Amino acid sequence: MIDNDKAPEAAHSRRSDRHAHLVNEADIPADRRRGGEIRTLLSPRNAASVSGFMGVARLEPGERIAEHYHPYSEEFLYLVAGDLVVDLDGEPWPLRPGDALLVPPGTRHRLRNVGDTPVRCVFQLGPLAPRPELGHVDTEAAS
Repeated sequence: MIDNDKAPEAAHSRRSDRHAHLVNEADIPADRRRGGEIRTLLSPRNAASVSGFMGVARLEPGERIAEHYHPYSEEFLYLVAGDLVVDLDGEPWPLRPGDALLVPPGTRHRLRNVGDTPVRCVFQLGPLAPRPELGHVDTEAAS
């Protein structure tokens, strides 16, 4: 016989080893160190993620995110709005809303808003570098 009073508790305890984490973009402070406005929404730091992190970048017309690369991670970009060019090892890749781009590990890349409206781009990186300081290498200064 099943004890119905204990079934929900047992189901809850099975889920408790995984932690869902919900954030709103407006609650995450903007990082402007590399240009544009970057908000890392879910990461090991705030969500205890173990395989990568994701966020959103906003660029006003003429803004860019300085060139950099990720030695251990591939980066997935999804353009929500605006006219974005991503320079991959110096080669321009124009994106339009709805486009997704994979940036392989070790590929130098820069994001540039080449239009007259704001860019909104979602990014996800994984796997994580062995240590956070090894995850991102700047190759030019932010403007």
